[in-house]
Amino acid sequence: MFTHKQLPAGKIVFIGDSITASGRQKDRDELGFGYVRTIRDIYISEGKGAEVRILNRGVNGDRITDLADRWMKDVMEEKPDYLSISIGINDVWRQLDQPEEKQVTPNEFREIYKTLLAETTAGTNARIILMEPTVIEEDLHSEGNSRLIPYVHIIRELAEQYDALLIPVHQVFREFIEQFSEYKLTTDGVHMTSSGNMLLAKTWLEAAGRASQ
Repeated sequence: MFTHKQLPAGKIVFIGDSITASGRQKDRDELGFGYVRTIRDIYISEGKGAEVRILNRGVNGDRITDLADRWMKDVMEEKPDYLSISIGINDVWRQLDQPEEKQVTPNEFREIYKTLLAETTAGTNARIILMEPTVIEEDLHSEGNSRLIPYVHIIRELAEQYDALLIPVHQVFREFIEQFSEYKLTTDGVHMTSSGNMLLAKTWLEAAGRASQ
């Protein structure tokens, strides 16, 4: 499916929430057991393991505000060749499970994300990769998915504005659910099954591979 020239090389930092973290704190390699590890394993299976260094900087429960708090340490100081960002699920999920908490509105989400991208483009040479958020429940008409739409659109806009590579995860997940609803991509509506992680990794690698040609 992939060829050596199609896979980005160098240091790749993956930053995001629990979908990215996927138990990395319990993993000796600190890669976790989700899509980040799957991507690393595909590099190895393609004979390109020695040409890439993958760092997982996912943290459970993170919203865009939490990324901002740790951006200097986890991104700027690492000076990655590629930076893959996956955020947005908890910015919406907190509106559903903790409505009394101060929420991250779409406008605030956009402004904080823009600031982080501007800092990154000014302070590093990283190729930026923006992942759309996945889904909130495998019911495309759920309240969570309805509230997620503005955040997806913002990420698409920012990808174009900052010449970033967009990974169309939300679109791919929606298409899969529409066609194959009998197969579960999540364990609880948010966190990935092994199939969900494989779909994330496959989508990431295919988009990154096309951009690297």
